[in-house]
Amino acid sequence: MTAQPTDERLRDDPEVIIPNLNWRYSGVTATNRAVAPLLAGACRVAWLGPHRPDGVAALGLLDLLRLRFRPPARGKRIWHARRNVEMIVGVILRWLGFRLGLVFTSAAQRHHTWITRFLMARQDAVIAASAAAASYLKRPPTRIIHHGVDTELYAPPANRERAFAATGLPGKYGIGVFGRVRAQKGTDVFVAAMCRLLPRYPDFTAVVIGRITVEHRAFAEKLLADAAAAGLADRVRFLGELPIEEVPRWYQRVSIYAFTSREEGFGLTLLEAMASGAALVAARAGAAATIVRDGDTGVLVPPGDIDALAAALEPLMRDPERAAAMGARSRSRAVAEFSLTHEADEIADVYRDVWAAKRV
Repeated sequence: MTAQPTDERLRDDPEVIIPNLNWRYSGVTATNRAVAPLLAGACRVAWLGPHRPDGVAALGLLDLLRLRFRPPARGKRIWHARRNVEMIVGVILRWLGFRLGLVFTSAAQRHHTWITRFLMARQDAVIAASAAAASYLKRPPTRIIHHGVDTELYAPPANRERAFAATGLPGKYGIGVFGRVRAQKGTDVFVAAMCRLLPRYPDFTAVVIGRITVEHRAFAEKLLADAAAAGLADRVRFLGELPIEEVPRWYQRVSIYAFTSREEGFGLTLLEAMASGAALVAARAGAAATIVRDGDTGVLVPPGDIDALAAALEPLMRDPERAAAMGARSRSRAVAEFSLTHEADEIADVYRDVWAAKRV
């Protein structure tokens, strides 16, 4: 861990420290970045690590070490971790005498390793991102708090067809999947469904947005070869990892969003697509069954099932107006039930409970 730039220095000692100890941008980082500025409106928040969002003060390594000798105003500072490494650092800091209240958010839907269980047992509060994630905890969660989405940043375009036309891609409509290109994300399921459907619907072009890592290069090359063999090299586009600020525009350009993960912690891209007014077809992974109202705001399918994915996508591709109506309902639900404000309010309530507890 190295010291971070502190161009936005804390005017006061932080009440909450949000560590983001992963240099690669990920869904966990995106979740942290989205909610941190709203939490900063409720208490003094500092960010430790890369990818700090605007409106949140930076905390460098030296700044953190100095806090050991400055008593917190509320008796303890909150250390809110979302990864094992962040829990480890929090536990070590408390062992070294830092007055910290430890909070962890768990989104994983799998049996936890012994080290994760060991670390969670030392937290003052554990938040589960969904009921499914809570079911894997060996201790009752302090609270279940769904992730939220910035419904102003992720919003429908004035004209979706015009937004897609601005890309210069073939056709009139976009259909997309966002996330790292790998089997876990089901990118192969999406491409196989597109090889089946795109020849029947020439007005559509498929986009795959996400990083291709070295270990998954052969996987991605196989998908590119499959698209080319189907005569679809120009209509199944792999756009790679895009700058953060460009991603919301791509949600506005696709009429249908396919969530194809075989395994997922939560599935934040579903909320982003939902808020952007795209029709949703989602594998039952992560929190998809909670987010999507099957047959209303989207369609749910079994993970890894190419036939089911194609069968769910085809009626929407056949009738773009039906897709637009579904997208409008998705947008309404995102605003009503999955706002960032609601998430931040509930997290702040957990912080208040930890501050009120006697344990340090």
